[in-house]
Amino acid sequence: MKLEIGNFVVKEVAFGAKTGFADGVFTVCKEEALAEVLKDEHITEAELHIVKPGDEVRLCPVKEALEIRCRVSGAPGNHPGVTSGLQSAATGRVHTLSGAALLVVGKHWGSFQDGILDMGGPFQRDTIYGFLKNLVLVADTDEEFERHEQQKKNHALRWAGMRLAEFLGNTLAGLTPDSVDTYELDAVNRRCAAAMGLPSVVYVMQPQTQMEAMGYNTLIYGWDGNHMLPTCMHPNEILGGAVISGSFMPCSSKISTYEFQNNPTIKRLMKEHGKTLNFLGVIMSNLNVVMEQKLRSAIMVAQIAKNLGADGAIVAEEGYGNPDVDYIQVIVELENAGVKTVGISNECTGRDGKSQALVALDPKADALVSTGNVSELLRMPPMKTVLGELDALQRDGLSGGWAGCVAADGSCVIENNAMFCSDHPSGYSVKRCFEF
Repeated sequence: MKLEIGNFVVKEVAFGAKTGFADGVFTVCKEEALAEVLKDEHITEAELHIVKPGDEVRLCPVKEALEIRCRVSGAPGNHPGVTSGLQSAATGRVHTLSGAALLVVGKHWGSFQDGILDMGGPFQRDTIYGFLKNLVLVADTDEEFERHEQQKKNHALRWAGMRLAEFLGNTLAGLTPDSVDTYELDAVNRRCAAAMGLPSVVYVMQPQTQMEAMGYNTLIYGWDGNHMLPTCMHPNEILGGAVISGSFMPCSSKISTYEFQNNPTIKRLMKEHGKTLNFLGVIMSNLNVVMEQKLRSAIMVAQIAKNLGADGAIVAEEGYGNPDVDYIQVIVELENAGVKTVGISNECTGRDGKSQALVALDPKADALVSTGNVSELLRMPPMKTVLGELDALQRDGLSGGWAGCVAADGSCVIENNAMFCSDHPSGYSVKRCFEF
């Protein structure tokens, strides 16, 4: 299967009379873009902003991040099974804006899985989005039934973001990209002798799928991940848009749709394929609540890996706490099957860093990569501009925020939990570990 991703390197994002890309500048016609957003009658008000690295701008509550892209060939749209018809996302050609993203922010109301993001100051470095040129959709909806709920589906805003990203991305369809990346893997039993002689590796993804109520979980081709059993997927399917971020998880632990579309672990494994390893593909697993379901999934992951002939595995967990049990159990079952395994997740070691890092541990889980401590206290200075409503951080039950955490001058004290996607279990590296 062959997927081509054409990259248009963005030097600047600006508003103008006509949406388009030329000479490194992506111009957005604000009126046209907002008209596309407001086609959904549930969107009651909307505005667009442009923020760039170094701007003294704070965004809250941030709900989603997406890549501005379009399908040139292959699947019918950016998100098959969600915003377009069902078709494999593994083949064809996609055009993308490289170095830019679309961020979706609530005008007022936040919830458990929404977060905060700084474009300048000392906490710009805490997330990749602080270093991208971002178009920001700030909007409100009439979804009164969940306005005061701590847990929100954010349906109208999330879908508005997907539609807007594709609407804007469609202007790239007939243009020639600056570069084209090709992702191609033959069937696992039809590879050259050189590749077959290298260590074989699978990538196990555990997106957030714990909610038994529908509308909160990660979507795979539009299918709610809570209904899913572990399955083997071609890595191109993830890069091609088959997976959509859900609306459940403390925000620092979240994997945004942008990160599924650009998963750096998959891209590195594809780059190393045939050189240092034989990349067998992705095992898409799930996260459960009931212990029997956790064990069933872990056994199935191990059996898929073994049947594929895996020598090694990388397991990436979205979330912490209850999902740690699924995460560690999968690692244990893989190790029991003779598959050497490395895990990637954040940790919850308490504000003093002295608590047990994961809810579940096992001696066989002896190669773990930590992407950060969700409980670390962050003291954030005020910013000149706030997009959205900073008060949502202390009013609406955002993870990492609490009543009184925002001062009158706009400074705030939060747990890392509230920093939008900052722990990046997808593989983006924005943090370092120091010993004292």
